[in-house]
Amino acid sequence: MAINNNMTGKVILAAAGPGDPELITVKAARYLQQAEVVLTDRLVSNDILKEYVHPAAEIIYVGKQCRRGNSTPQETINALIRENALQGKLVVRLKGGDVSVFSNILDELQVLRDNNIPYEIIPGVTSALGAAAYAGIPLTARGYATAVRFLTYYKSDIVPDAYWKDLAATTDTLVFYMSAETVGGIVDKLIKYGIREDTFIAVIEQATTPLQQVHTANIYDFEKPDGREFLSPSLVIVGRVAALHEQFGWIANSSDRSCYFKPVAGIQNNLNHNKQAHVSRA
Repeated sequence: MAINNNMTGKVILAAAGPGDPELITVKAARYLQQAEVVLTDRLVSNDILKEYVHPAAEIIYVGKQCRRGNSTPQETINALIRENALQGKLVVRLKGGDVSVFSNILDELQVLRDNNIPYEIIPGVTSALGAAAYAGIPLTARGYATAVRFLTYYKSDIVPDAYWKDLAATTDTLVFYMSAETVGGIVDKLIKYGIREDTFIAVIEQATTPLQQVHTANIYDFEKPDGREFLSPSLVIVGRVAALHEQFGWIANSSDRSCYFKPVAGIQNNLNHNKQAHVSRA
């Protein structure tokens, strides 16, 4: 672990990838080995923390699970970044997927600029790309789609009706993040505005992890399996390419319905930097 003797430390905004710990980049892994403090999201494999973080480093969980009401406020995360960096520490802010796709990186960048704290941004494998690859779904397969759109629909008013009309009319592949609990709404909206009848949907639960499950259907025939809710995180792919999973899927669905990423519920973040924030890696 590198010890920084400067008055001001440095912050590394790094991506952990979508779940499979082997999808982390070499550069992100190297910085984790050097870090004195790691602020980690919920959707980061614990195997990454065990494998790469130095035993003397402090790990602080700053997970978000907004629909469960147990998230770490962004203001708290910003304060932890600022306080540790201004103590001269090398801080890694570790995010699931890619650091810049549907994240709060802008808030954190502003804090760093406002306090003249040096930083680096390390990209990673975003969930859309990881999930599609592990499901055998080429997002822009020739003859199927020439473009892909990344969207989110974690609450019903985030996408206006006028845009739903455009989404229903396009031949672009649509990828919805953070939509485990709103899949039914996505289907209803697209059907309401006349999406093509040859359109397929794929819901990929816990993508790239050993617990991955992929569910595909024609969008007009879509039903939740056994009427249950999808596990978080789930990624939704809509488009003709989703049908390719049946031909090119290369990983069997897991039969295990447990959660790879543990819920935030009950975790109170260590705002006083006490020992409860550490993870034993003995």
